[in-house]
Amino acid sequence: MKLLKFLIGLSLGLLILVIPFNSFQTSSLEPLQTLAVQLEGRKKPLDTVARETVVQIHGRTHYRTENGETLNYLQTYLSLWFNNRDWNQEPFIFLNYRPLKEQIGLNPKQKYFTFQELIGSQLSSIILQARQKQADDSELTRDEREALTIEDRLALMLETVGTKTLPLVPHPTDSKGKWVGLSEAKQYYEPGQVAPLLADYESMKAVYLSSPTHDVALAEIAKGLQQKLAALSSRVYPDTAVLNREVSFYQLHPFGKAWVVYAIAFCAMLLVLLFNSDNFYWGSVGIFTSSLLLHGYGFIERMQIAGRPPVTNMYESVIWVGFGISAIALLFELIYRAKYYLLAAAPLSVLCLVLADSLPAVLDPSIKPLVPVLRDNFWLSVHVPTITLSYASFALALGLGHIILGHYLFFPHKQKHLHSLSKWNYGVLQVGVLLLTTGIILGGIWAHFSWGRFWGWDPKETWALIALMCYIVPLHGRLVGWLGDFGMAVTSVVSFNAVLMAWYGVNFVLGTGLHSYGFSTGGSELMVSSLVGADLLFVLAVTSRHKGWFPSKQTVSLDPKAGASEVPVQQS
Repeated sequence: MKLLKFLIGLSLGLLILVIPFNSFQTSSLEPLQTLAVQLEGRKKPLDTVARETVVQIHGRTHYRTENGETLNYLQTYLSLWFNNRDWNQEPFIFLNYRPLKEQIGLNPKQKYFTFQELIGSQLSSIILQARQKQADDSELTRDEREALTIEDRLALMLETVGTKTLPLVPHPTDSKGKWVGLSEAKQYYEPGQVAPLLADYESMKAVYLSSPTHDVALAEIAKGLQQKLAALSSRVYPDTAVLNREVSFYQLHPFGKAWVVYAIAFCAMLLVLLFNSDNFYWGSVGIFTSSLLLHGYGFIERMQIAGRPPVTNMYESVIWVGFGISAIALLFELIYRAKYYLLAAAPLSVLCLVLADSLPAVLDPSIKPLVPVLRDNFWLSVHVPTITLSYASFALALGLGHIILGHYLFFPHKQKHLHSLSKWNYGVLQVGVLLLTTGIILGGIWAHFSWGRFWGWDPKETWALIALMCYIVPLHGRLVGWLGDFGMAVTSVVSFNAVLMAWYGVNFVLGTGLHSYGFSTGGSELMVSSLVGADLLFVLAVTSRHKGWFPSKQTVSLDPKAGASEVPVQQS
């Protein structure tokens, strides 16, 4: 019966995979979407190029024009590529860092600007200053780093609008050779071979300019162009099935579906706890398992596309940490049948996946070539996943810590239940410390081979050590009796701020050190700081209640026959 309930829950969760059903339907523009392009060190379909280009410039996968028309990423890219509107005057370029906007004289409340607005602002002077600092090997300010990001967006827009240099034409013989644009194809091929390619491009452009929604005619011409390009160098040109796999992966959007199923699993487990019923327990576990399978499937597909472990940037680490939280929680749940592991894990995994899904300008989802220090796949495969799995363990302890503190706030009399929750949380903290210690040691070995030293007090290394100490000291304190169940719950919540600094702060706030391949811009320090502050206030409120720092006043009536009156007394 338990197995049947589990399988029913698993099946219900996997149903989300086929909703909407159009995730598996073939697009009418498939021949255009699967045109192979060599960019950023790999061959990828035009559909991916369109998605990444629009997200990098605009920060979103769709664009709402001045006349109210909404274009998806492919329609937007085709409009850029065939240049059917005045892109100098379209508020398309994303800039959301307020201090930089104020410094260069732009409206600080505006998020999207035209190419002409940015070029006509004082942005160029900050870019020149930043370039000079880079030449002198000086540290850049946050404003200067943001300015260089905007420069990249401007350059990408210039490269995209009306271009004939998009590298669609394969190298004749070398699978790793440089591809060229249609206008440059004569350096590899005879004029008679190039002329039909240019004719197909001009035909596509003419069809699009006459009617942007005429997908059938556009796809027919793109199909012919793809066949001609593949015939030029059949050994170098990638197989259509490989290109289709990447297009289908993004259309299926497994990470987006996974967080929906996690949310359903959370609601199901919450109902199990609220009504104290085990009838739906295994069904809830089945739904949670299905979301974990969807999550894992997305990882496997991304690994197949990238040809490496998907843990090399902030986007991938956020996705991986969300997966780790759920995997560790399910493992502990199957051992202890506690119910609370899944209840703590599901919202955290939802948060990770929603952040990755909704902030493409901050958490860049594009698959890019690795920097040289990361090209040793063995160390990449053991060090980074181990470190980030420790973050997942500590995040799960953070969730359990909030549940425990909530019990101390509302159900302080349930001491036996609180002790059980604390015991379960303690095991998760032990796993996190073990993983983080192992990850730091592996990182030191990798650093020895890559940089010639085991330890250099790099900001990433230093904050990883600080995070480790923030957990090791309380764990040892518990062994000698310094901390009890309540103290460990507070530790689970407060110490995660050190992990947050090692994971987010070094990459987005400090932006210095030898781990520069992981740095990024666009993070909202104010939002993160506000959430951390609110969380610490919650901890302070629970602690004050538990310790009786602010005793309540209660009015007690004494025996009126004794001549006493009502007097206030304090009750702790």
